[in-house]
Amino acid sequence: MTDIALLSRLIEPEARALGFDLVRVRMQGGKSDPTLQVMAERPDTRQLTIDDCADLSRRISDVLDAMEAEGRDPIDEAYRLEVSSPGIDRPLTRLQDYADWRGHEARIRLAAPVDGRKQLTGDLVGVEGDRITVEMGQHGAMTVAFGDIADAKLVMTDRLLAATAPLSQEGAEEFEEDADVEDAAAEEQH
Repeated sequence: MTDIALLSRLIEPEARALGFDLVRVRMQGGKSDPTLQVMAERPDTRQLTIDDCADLSRRISDVLDAMEAEGRDPIDEAYRLEVSSPGIDRPLTRLQDYADWRGHEARIRLAAPVDGRKQLTGDLVGVEGDRITVEMGQHGAMTVAFGDIADAKLVMTDRLLAATAPLSQEGAEEFEEDADVEDAAAEEQH
């Protein structure tokens, strides 16, 4: 089994050297398609450009290739490396994420039920110490320990979309123009 804590310790200095914060490192996919997924972001924008992803991917590959050459490969099997920004409906992996995204809707899956609930969906209210409060509408507010959370991510809402404008609109005109051409062609076929 791949040691994610070790991989995180290897990858984090490479991300920091480029000025990025590491958001998540995990192995995903099955035996036929194992993928080392690395998510990082610029602290000031909470995003990465394609060039940022390429730069980080090269640094990670160099470190892992050097370890493999020394006979210390931290991943036993062939795998694919995927480096990305966390995206709009980003995972919430650090305690600070819950404070940073206060006021936005999140879906939180707990490791074990707390007060009979295994999943919480609602607006993030805040963080006090290591405890996170979620306002769940008619179900009221609930506070859970960060350590009790198995998995969490933001929920795609109009409010979230408005808060996460892309870094660049470069190329958007070409995309819109291509979509208009495809729409016109589809209308002609019907």
